[in-house]
Amino acid sequence: MSENLVLEHLRAIRADIQALHDDNREVKARVNEVYSAVLSLRRDQAQDADTTHRVQVAVDGLKERIERIERRLDLRDA
Repeated sequence: MSENLVLEHLRAIRADIQALHDDNREVKARVNEVYSAVLSLRRDQAQDADTTHRVQVAVDGLKERIERIERRLDLRDA
């Protein structure tokens, strides 16, 4: 009788450990998804910074050209 009780407890413990193992596997999968999403966001952020820099360089160039044109045509306000 006591052998059956020990076996029942061991089976219950084994089932609990398996449930924990399954939960742990799910948590790891979700952490990997979050990690991938963060990497993607960082990559997008770097691309956005690069695009912003390129646009700023273009705007600066246009600003210089407009100022040069204004000077040549004597259109600048005193």
